[in-house]
Amino acid sequence: MNIIISNSIQEPIYEQIVRQIKEAIMKGELGEGEALPSIRSLAKELQISVITTKRAYDELEKDGFITTIPGKGSYVAAQNKELLRETRLKIVEEKLAEAIVAAKAINLTFEELQEMLKIFYEGV
Repeated sequence: MNIIISNSIQEPIYEQIVRQIKEAIMKGELGEGEALPSIRSLAKELQISVITTKRAYDELEKDGFITTIPGKGSYVAAQNKELLRETRLKIVEEKLAEAIVAAKAINLTFEELQEMLKIFYEGV
């Protein structure tokens, strides 16, 4: 698992961990039942406090993204497919909203934006 911690942004470290693990789960990079690194090993790898890592795992568990089995470890939780789709849709909507704001800032027409979207969509 590749988590990158940045000290140059306002987001707390535990939230950076939560966000990146959630993104990996939603993108399918971490699959259902897949084991996560132990709290201690992740803390050591990221050179952060065990308390910070535990807080991130607690948050992920509270949100239903992981399950923890005492003495065994933490695993990616089984996801409700419809809920996962809704979460992914929300991400797409946020990115499209950002694109629209950027397009309007340079007076890009709807048709030009639509053509760009079509090119990107067909190119992937």
